[in-house]
Amino acid sequence: MSQNNREQERAELHRSIWTIANELRGNIDGWDFKQYVLGILFYRYISENITNYINQDEHEAGNTDFDYANLSDKYAETIREDMIQTKGFFILPSELFCNVQKNAEQNENLNETLANVFKSIEHSAIGSESESNFKGLFDDIDVNSNRLGGTVAERNERLVALLDGIAEMQLNNSMDEFGDAYEYLLAMYASGAGKSGGEFFTPQEVSELLTRITLVGKTEVNKVYDPCCGSGSLLLNFAKILGKENVINGFYGQEINLTTYNLCRINMFLHDIEFANFNITHGNTLTNPMNEADEPFDAIVSNPPYSVKWEGNDSSVLIDDPRFSPAGVLAPRSKADLAFVMHSLYWLAEGARAAIVCFPGIMYRSGAEKQIRKYLVENNYIESIIQLPANLFFGTSISTCIMVLKKGKLDNNVLFIDASKEFKRVTNNNKLEPNNIEHILNTFEARENKQYLSYLANVAEIAQNAYNLSVSMYVEKEDTKQAVDISVLNKKIEYIADRQQTLRKEIDTIIVEINLDVVS
Repeated sequence: MSQNNREQERAELHRSIWTIANELRGNIDGWDFKQYVLGILFYRYISENITNYINQDEHEAGNTDFDYANLSDKYAETIREDMIQTKGFFILPSELFCNVQKNAEQNENLNETLANVFKSIEHSAIGSESESNFKGLFDDIDVNSNRLGGTVAERNERLVALLDGIAEMQLNNSMDEFGDAYEYLLAMYASGAGKSGGEFFTPQEVSELLTRITLVGKTEVNKVYDPCCGSGSLLLNFAKILGKENVINGFYGQEINLTTYNLCRINMFLHDIEFANFNITHGNTLTNPMNEADEPFDAIVSNPPYSVKWEGNDSSVLIDDPRFSPAGVLAPRSKADLAFVMHSLYWLAEGARAAIVCFPGIMYRSGAEKQIRKYLVENNYIESIIQLPANLFFGTSISTCIMVLKKGKLDNNVLFIDASKEFKRVTNNNKLEPNNIEHILNTFEARENKQYLSYLANVAEIAQNAYNLSVSMYVEKEDTKQAVDISVLNKKIEYIADRQQTLRKEIDTIIVEINLDVVS
């Protein structure tokens, strides 16, 4: 099948998925309803995942008529421990999505059935290595919520529609389609939710650019990390670009929002990342980092919240934290942006890169932020600052930039890149096209001066500019206004003035002649 046909099929699938998802929610706000659609999609995925795994073993052994979905629960219990060790969880045949969905319309206690199934799946991992990966994973799917209906009958009616709708999604050809569908739904919900949805979601194209920046010169990495991992799309780009087998020791991240933390863990599973290969934690990265046992990391990508408040100087211990203390100051309490930068730098392995989306204000503001920039520049940790186009992100139209950190740089310069024109306008947002991403990456790798595009500045120049790291300070903007020849313009003005005088004389003559005709 040609690439165009594959893309066409994918677009058709996305349209059908979005139509089903919209029909399912009814009058419920799409953003509020997302966890139901995404959660039930995950339930279907893990049901098919474990069924296909068990069936494949039996079929290869010659038992071609075997189907785990038709097995009795009693017999299935004999393989529970093996499945928990292998897959990290266990689902009885009666609890599989296909069997619950098949009987859903006749099940007057469907809400209780689903609640018990979700609890059973989570409990199956207790005491195993995968316990933290499954704990609380279904907490956001409240099958007794009034959002689904005012009565049990109304809620069950909506749950039947949910199960039927998810069953209709044509995701049978490849398990990769589940991950693709999940990412697509996340993007659609975020784009329609304004700031509340966009704050945790980085557009796929920006995610790809960040990931590829950290991978320049590499074909594999040991461990990758995102300190504000949101739904996990940034981390998963390493698997898409390198292949998950080339992320040797896995994917790590932390997320402060509980719902988004659950979305991220689900996203890992839906992209076929085994439970032993990811560790996503829940908590405040700045004040309670939870991946300390796993650092340092060979690539870090992040789109942290812009200008978020944090404890800063209100804390008596943060200034002594080895992540922040080298700069001698803490990021302002009302603007934690550079605290995330310092955290990432501390957890970065020697020779590795971090690519971090930054609010533009941190590049030029004075005070503590200036002192932190000075520390980063003088210690040769900043490899590049890349100005991105405006209106790339859901929920904000600001022109963000990327700060690229590297430990063990070979030169003592900072490359400034103006990529503000690298976009294509798509509906209400701008979008990085593949050619835009390639152009930015080629410029990043070339590391040279190019008029209107890039400038390689040394520490002395940056110091002269008071450690201002705004790209506009170093890369001249191209003047696209049409050049005007003043002498030619003056001649035109003289001609117009002379012509105006002539016309006035002619008009006066005509008026005199008209008056004479009237008198006579």
